[in-house]
Amino acid sequence: MRATRELGLRSTYLFAIALSTIQPGFAESAAEKSASLVPIRIVDGQFVFGESGKRFSPWGFNYVGDFGRIVEEYWEDDWPRVEKDFREMRKLGANVVRLHLQLGTYMKTPQQVDAAELERLRRTLDLAQEVGLYLDLTGLSCYHLAEVPPWYDDLSEKDRWQVQATFWEAIAKTCAGHPAVFCYDLINEPVVGNAKEGEHPWLLGELEGMYFVQRISNDLGEREPRAIAEAWVKQMVSAIRKHDTEHLITVGVIPWAQVFPGAKPVFYSPEVARHLDFVSVHFYPKTGEVEKTVEALAVYDIGKPLVVEETFPLSCSLEELDRFIQQTDDRVEGWISHYFGRSIAEHREGATPVGMPVAEFLEYWQKKEKSMGATDPQQTEEIDHR
Repeated sequence: MRATRELGLRSTYLFAIALSTIQPGFAESAAEKSASLVPIRIVDGQFVFGESGKRFSPWGFNYVGDFGRIVEEYWEDDWPRVEKDFREMRKLGANVVRLHLQLGTYMKTPQQVDAAELERLRRTLDLAQEVGLYLDLTGLSCYHLAEVPPWYDDLSEKDRWQVQATFWEAIAKTCAGHPAVFCYDLINEPVVGNAKEGEHPWLLGELEGMYFVQRISNDLGEREPRAIAEAWVKQMVSAIRKHDTEHLITVGVIPWAQVFPGAKPVFYSPEVARHLDFVSVHFYPKTGEVEKTVEALAVYDIGKPLVVEETFPLSCSLEELDRFIQQTDDRVEGWISHYFGRSIAEHREGATPVGMPVAEFLEYWQKKEKSMGATDPQQTEEIDHR
């Protein structure tokens, strides 16, 4: 995730709001909402609802937790807050929420998982189903160093990968068959490269004490980055498929083609991407560089559905972000921004982060959802009978 220095935001993973006006259809019962969620599949390069063939367009928010906190660090003690946030995101028009799962929450030892935390994850899935949201489950997060197990960073690359595979086995076993799962995102913004002297051996991208970028290898030796990426992706996908053969798999990446024009993707190179179901990229246009960003996004149009899994007007105007969306709409199947756990009214009154600019963005995002035609999961049964 990219920094929000211009707006003073703590991290691009934590953007968001909540809206106070209820959209039409929210009077439906929990049973009616639950019944409308069906597995999302890919047919002819598009997301569709189950066997219906009706198109699904992901639209929603990244949700790390209440601003400044990670949800897994407080959901045991403040579950009503989680419920409130999910309902507010749904009211804002979201049909997908990207939930970030820390490895340290679920792995007690290299072999032992935490059953109580897995049960809380299951409870979160049930909440999403009740509200009418699909979850993009992004794993292996090590955002807070204090939550990273002391033994984890001392492991060899091989042993670290095995722990990561064990994590994904546990998550997939917990989530298999649940209708609220949109996809598994293997890791946030992975990189392949040697750690420099003085750097953390595995983590980088530090923003105000949180780390959003993670190495899958910190010692390349004589290996090619794409070969390392493919071996790692294959191992993680295999771990998930032991328990869940249905739900989609992706990996959210930094668009290096935006940073270095002409750069070729590693995780979405042909040899790696063949193991993934769709493309997830994180784009934040810069002022005066919308066309450059549009060109960079085209690099990731590789014949698979493409989701912009993170975006926000960090370094550009709202008008420029809208222009970026309009100019890439023919390539992009879905858009996910950020949610902070505060209403538009609260942001207008000064709630962090940055008050008014976030409030104005969230009003735009709600209106944009209507114009983009993002599908309401609660309406799939009605659509299917037309």
